[in-house]
Amino acid sequence: MRPDTPAAHTAEAERLLRTATQYPGDREPLLLRAAAHLELADDRPGATALYDDLLSGAPADPHLIRALKASNLWEYGHEAEARAIIEGVRRSRPADAPPWQIAAETLEAHDELEAAERTLTEAAALLAASGDDTELPHATHSLLATRHRVRRMLALPHDDWDTRADRLHQGEIPLDELHDPKRLWSLGSSDPTELQAEIARLRSELGTYRTALSRPFPVAVLHWPTEELTELLAAYPELETEYPTYRAHLTDIEASLRELAAAGTPNLGIVRATVPSYEAFAASESSSPANADLLPQYATTLAARARATPWPPLRTDACWCGSERTYGECHGAE
Repeated sequence: MRPDTPAAHTAEAERLLRTATQYPGDREPLLLRAAAHLELADDRPGATALYDDLLSGAPADPHLIRALKASNLWEYGHEAEARAIIEGVRRSRPADAPPWQIAAETLEAHDELEAAERTLTEAAALLAASGDDTELPHATHSLLATRHRVRRMLALPHDDWDTRADRLHQGEIPLDELHDPKRLWSLGSSDPTELQAEIARLRSELGTYRTALSRPFPVAVLHWPTEELTELLAAYPELETEYPTYRAHLTDIEASLRELAAAGTPNLGIVRATVPSYEAFAASESSSPANADLLPQYATTLAARARATPWPPLRTDACWCGSERTYGECHGAE
């Protein structure tokens, strides 16, 4: 059942916490999802406790967790602490866009538009210094669009970053129109013409978000390292038909990817599988890890989490299989 009440969000958070206890390898993403559900259940202190729990260890993305904690704290009256955390995130200069954007949107949500604009400008200078738009990840595109919106609300003139955001925008309605502050007035209008115009704008914006959410992830193939495959087959011998030997597994990976490439499939990749992660995925799907139908879904999920390594590597790079040879000398040999 989809959580849509505070009680349902609390129950979902509790389920995620139980799953995290069973599968410590996926503890961080599971606790972050649980904290999000607690926020939706209006259990702000409970969410803060989860963020603190994560930060007490060695999280993979401490900047993101701190930004989320600051956003949550500000919502239930801890403004001074939230400001201090946001300032700390800015000083640490994260190398990824999400912490910057969450910090800036927290400031924006509390009418701190000038501070939000400064934060986003610092991030743009750090993350989008390259003039090649094709090299920018989607999260940085989003950050530039957010900066464009904040500057529009401040009635600031377009600068080079705004022009770049306009160029990256793929929607039919330009950013200047989407981010026009007068749109807020249209939402409260009783004029049917104004309301219809605003509905058209919102539909265009929604279409842009849908396109972003459905952007192509790599078509990924699972790679089980030898020790992981041994553990997997010992626990779930039903999967031996999928993986008769480790050598055959490696051969199948390369052959499958070459077939996909020959068919014109773009964005190919390889994802490293682990038994605890796979078991956690199976539990989230209310299925058994012995179900071979879960394997491609598991690969797609890992790829969607940016866990895929692009294939093929350069012939002079290390081979994807983990051998000490180059790809050209190993699985990339003709």
